[in-house]
Amino acid sequence: MKFTFEVLVNTRNALKNILEKTSLEDLNKIPKGFNNNIIWNVAHIIVSEQLLVYKLSGLPTILSNEMIDKYRKDTKPEAFVAQDEVDEIKELLFSTMEKTKADYKNRIFKEYHTYTVSTTGNTLTNVDKALQFAFFHEGLHIGYILALLKAIKM
Repeated sequence: MKFTFEVLVNTRNALKNILEKTSLEDLNKIPKGFNNNIIWNVAHIIVSEQLLVYKLSGLPTILSNEMIDKYRKDTKPEAFVAQDEVDEIKELLFSTMEKTKADYKNRIFKEYHTYTVSTTGNTLTNVDKALQFAFFHEGLHIGYILALLKAIKM
């Protein structure tokens, strides 16, 4: 799992760079042909990892219910995200992953509620599979973010 965590951290570093180099207006922009924006995708990545790893392990997430409800699967941007929330999302990119790495190392994930992922049809049966899927999921959303960036610059 060392490599999985390495890639997840590197992915989140790339996301941090995008957040820092993109204007607040562009982070919130939904280009024609898209149904969400950059900041929604970044927050969605954080929420998804917490739900897949912690919630399905029967453990509490470190996110507020409000954040989970706003960025979980099957949601979309409903309002402009202000800079203070962008800053919180940027901080959560790393605080959540550091906690996940520490908790994994400390073997706190004892049980797992089986979950079949709608995007691929894969069934997650343990935290290792959840983290491997998070790896894929974050890559999928980075691709979407890069497409958003390209559409915004047009």
